[in-house]
Amino acid sequence: MEIIEKRIEERKRIIRNAQEYSLTFEFKATVILIGSYARGDFNLWSDVDIMIIGDFTGNPLYRLKNIDFPPGFEIIPLTEEEFYKMKNRNNKLVKDALAEGVILRDDLQIFCHSSDSK
Repeated sequence: MEIIEKRIEERKRIIRNAQEYSLTFEFKATVILIGSYARGDFNLWSDVDIMIIGDFTGNPLYRLKNIDFPPGFEIIPLTEEEFYKMKNRNNKLVKDALAEGVILRDDLQIFCHSSDSK
């Protein structure tokens, strides 16, 4: 039982850290923890996968240059339009975010109307 308790505590710690990180943005954003830490099936080599939906410009590489993120974090920066296009195309990443993601911040209120199809 001790191993399970340690894993639960580790996941809670990562969620707290990710939520603290999400609060550092000085722009409106919806921030979602996705992937193995969201599902709870992480391992020693798992990244902390964070989807950030915000008012971005430029291509994804340009966006990443302008976002400061902690080591071990994997950032996926999307515009709101990109997110909804991906959702309408049943993109697996977005479907998983909606089904299994841990909402860290939802300034854009995407999860208030996630059943809508914009």
